[in-house]
Amino acid sequence: MKNYKYILGLSIISLFSCENENGRADGYGNFEATEITISAESSGKLVQFSVSEGDQLKKDQFVGFIDTIQLALKREQLIVSKSLISSKSKGVLSQISVLKSRQKTAEINKKRIENLIRDNAATQKQLDDISGVIDVLVNQVKSVELQNLPVVNELKSIDVQLKQVEDKIQKSKIINPLNGTVLTKYIEPNEIAAFGKPLYKIADLSTMQLRVFISETYLPEIKIGKKVTIKIDAHEEMKSFDGIISWVSKEAEFTPKIIQTKEERVALVYAVKVNVINDGSLKIGMPAEMWLIK
Repeated sequence: MKNYKYILGLSIISLFSCENENGRADGYGNFEATEITISAESSGKLVQFSVSEGDQLKKDQFVGFIDTIQLALKREQLIVSKSLISSKSKGVLSQISVLKSRQKTAEINKKRIENLIRDNAATQKQLDDISGVIDVLVNQVKSVELQNLPVVNELKSIDVQLKQVEDKIQKSKIINPLNGTVLTKYIEPNEIAAFGKPLYKIADLSTMQLRVFISETYLPEIKIGKKVTIKIDAHEEMKSFDGIISWVSKEAEFTPKIIQTKEERVALVYAVKVNVINDGSLKIGMPAEMWLIK
């Protein structure tokens, strides 16, 4: 009777051991997402900032702006300066236009004299005189153009400054760069923002990445694009999701500390990332299991 109980006990222990071995997941890890910190691209008072933690933001959505009064005044000053310099340039250009018109008339007269010379109706002196007039006009045009060159360069410089001011005004607008959920808010309206100062952190949580570690024995079954099953703890039983392997580490590393047994801690494993569509229940840092589909 004792032998029977002993054998039965061994059978039960063996049965549970088999179930425990066969019932283990193929990989364990935690969910993560690409977190992006949005920083200020200009300095000044944060006039408007309509962002709260947990908000769902769309790509290119306007969420606030930094004070641009000084930039607007600078732009007006540059526009006035450009107008004054342009008026000077117009006078010089008008003078050049008159000289070129006289040059064109002289060249027409030169051709007429050349024709008359062929008919012996004009002299060489007349041709030399008109050629001299043309040379003088050409030199005058060049001289006036040289005088106008600094004015032209100054206008170009003002145009560049205007573009810089417009760029700063545009960067004073806070435009959300991607679809995602606001994770952290670092600043409030009416505070002073500085260039490079973080405003908020955002991440696209619609698709989460589960980073798991697998042993070398499972590596032949792991391929990018392969479908797997992901399980997380739920209220009564584990909840399952469909996942797709998106990345496999090329190098082995030591098993992370989340693996508790000594035998597993000294083993080398490979990191794997699995994309999982989030139904709203998956959170950053949440633990999960990966099961290969046999």
